[in-house]
Amino acid sequence: MLYSYKGLDKNGTKINGSLEANDTDEAKAKLRHLNILYSSLKEQRPFFTKNIFTKEISPKQLCTISRNLSIYLKSGVSSIVYAIKLEKQQHIEDKKMSIFFESVESALEEGKSFYNALENQHIYRLPTFYKQSIRVAEESGTLGLVLKEMSHFLKNQEMIKGKVSSAMAYPLFIVMVSFLMIGFMLSVVVPKITAMFDQLGQELPGITKFVIALGNTFTDNWKTMLIVFFIVLFSFTYMYKNISKFTYIVDKFLLKLPLFGKIIQTSELAKFSYIVSVLINSGVTFVQAVKLSSNTLKNHVISDAFVKASDELVKGKKLSNALLKQNCNIDKAFIHAISLGEETSQMKDILENLSELYNEENNDKINFMLSLLEPILILFVGTIIGIIVTAMLLPIFSMNLNL
Repeated sequence: MLYSYKGLDKNGTKINGSLEANDTDEAKAKLRHLNILYSSLKEQRPFFTKNIFTKEISPKQLCTISRNLSIYLKSGVSSIVYAIKLEKQQHIEDKKMSIFFESVESALEEGKSFYNALENQHIYRLPTFYKQSIRVAEESGTLGLVLKEMSHFLKNQEMIKGKVSSAMAYPLFIVMVSFLMIGFMLSVVVPKITAMFDQLGQELPGITKFVIALGNTFTDNWKTMLIVFFIVLFSFTYMYKNISKFTYIVDKFLLKLPLFGKIIQTSELAKFSYIVSVLINSGVTFVQAVKLSSNTLKNHVISDAFVKASDELVKGKKLSNALLKQNCNIDKAFIHAISLGEETSQMKDILENLSELYNEENNDKINFMLSLLEPILILFVGTIIGIIVTAMLLPIFSMNLNL
């Protein structure tokens, strides 16, 4: 639980802040430990408790925090506690982030490790691989190095995401405008033209009848269609997040899509390779690194394959052989590279090279896909509008010929 307090510090200066505690007595004990004479102490019931409303910290925020903490530690800051205090000053205007740092700082001052401080705070959800990397880094004395590596990884992931988002902006704009145009034509233009045809009593071509029926359906039921769309979207999102079997089926289908499926697999293999190499560099055993990295993958089919392979590793088998047994068509070049790393004991270097190679390959595939997407969308929308216009013009041409 979170408690807000007001009072005086050991120098007599007025202060206020927040801290985490299991109950009021523990909160009071923490304040005494911090030499704070409190005048007010009350429980907060914010949005930030560990429930369905707790959101995951954004990769951009986590990247910035990791980078800054790494710089502080490498610049001679004596401990992670002082580094956290310095970083907290950078986010003083963000209330939620301030509470996050206060919670971590309070736990560190009680003697807890940085990993335990991150694990026990209830403000943000942090990626499992990130927390495990911190835990191992503290044990091996390489916290500054690992924070820097995590910062680079998160930055690269954010760059890829930003590149795709910016590249998709124009095609999405075309789609939105096109749907508005088609909706306007079906609900406004088509009914006015059909009223004229009804007055003339002329027999209409089949394509014109189809477009008119479509326009009437859209005009009469657009509210219902919109409600159904959002219900389907919500249901799909809920099932994907909460029903593992449904998630697995969807992820398996996505992997089978032309080009798009290859992009997903390449992205997951690049992520897996990078995280394993960072964990190995932090002192994590190869078996543990594979298991931790497997749980960070978003595609459940690939993640499941690596989890099962990690179970085989525990039994003394090689990762390459274990992956060959999995029925998810993992890139054979990746498996051969892993086999080479196992034979030469150069797994870390090979995984780093694989990560770089797959990231470059994915960038090329994404650029190619986006270059095709724009003309395909324009052609698709142009075809639909062309059909509507043709359906409206055919009866008019027919009338002119009869005259």
